Amino acid sequence: MISGFMLSAYSIVANDAIQTLGTFLSSNNKQPWWILWLFASTILTAIFFYAWWIADGDISYGRLTAFPLPNPFTWIYLIPPFALLILTNLGIPVSTTFLILTVFEPSNLNEMLIKSVFGYGLAFVVAVILYQLLSPMLEKGFISFQNQDIPVYWIVFQWGTTAFLWSQWLIQDLANIFVYLPRNLDLIGLTLCLLLMLTLHAIIFYQHGGKIEKIVTSKTNTQDIRSATLINLIYGFILLFFQQYSQMPMSTTWVFLGLLAGRELAIANNLQIRPFPETMMLILVDMGKATIGLGVSIILAFGLPWLARQIG
Repeated sequence: MISGFMLSAYSIVANDAIQTLGTFLSSNNKQPWWILWLFASTILTAIFFYAWWIADGDISYGRLTAFPLPNPFTWIYLIPPFALLILTNLGIPVSTTFLILTVFEPSNLNEMLIKSVFGYGLAFVVAVILYQLLSPMLEKGFISFQNQDIPVYWIVFQWGTTAFLWSQWLIQDLANIFVYLPRNLDLIGLTLCLLLMLTLHAIIFYQHGGKIEKIVTSKTNTQDIRSATLINLIYGFILLFFQQYSQMPMSTTWVFLGLLAGRELAIANNLQIRPFPETMMLILVDMGKATIGLGVSIILAFGLPWLARQIG
């Protein structure tokens, strides 16, 4: 259980968390890494202690109700975070919700998949509509004046929206990490988990996000603080909506990819910065990588129990 928690914590931070904080890192790449880490760590600490206080030690915000702790806890539950580490090192934006949680309760796959597909579609449609309206005025202006000094209020807005988005992501995805531990941690357990998470984030921030960060930086003008602010705000509100929609975990990766896909499509249509075929190829490559992760998740969810039975 402890090994699974440590493996999943590192792999999920390296994959999912960097997708969420990617625009923050890329648009603040001139800032010392430890300042960005300290900011994100403060929010992480607050979310940890708030969940622990209001939910009697349950850090997952109640999202593990349908995922009981296995008894006995066997080696098959260590394979998914190992697979996630490999896929992350290949730069593949995997849904950790599918890859980690499906092995614990395969019967929940259908409901998680439906919610995640809905999340991708909703994020895509919202992004297309908003950026179709905003990109001729805002994004075009951001790109035209990208070499000028950014007003201080935009920096304040961006850090504020990052705090909002980061908190919403943590509420959604902490379940993927804490599925390996008892549902009610004592204060000592909470403190040890928090120290581990802060250390892992320090490593990832020091590495400037790793390979998954390229998913963000390959998109149009995402290194501009103003553009990053809009992405954070839209993404955060979509995650907030799904918190109210149901307690079943979903793929925040798919929501993120849907948002970026809709944004790129609208910007390509309005500003012609990137050829339309190239834009479609970016969207399809991202979705193809996410689909690979889903396929691996299904294979592990149904193949590992079968393999354990054969060995046993």
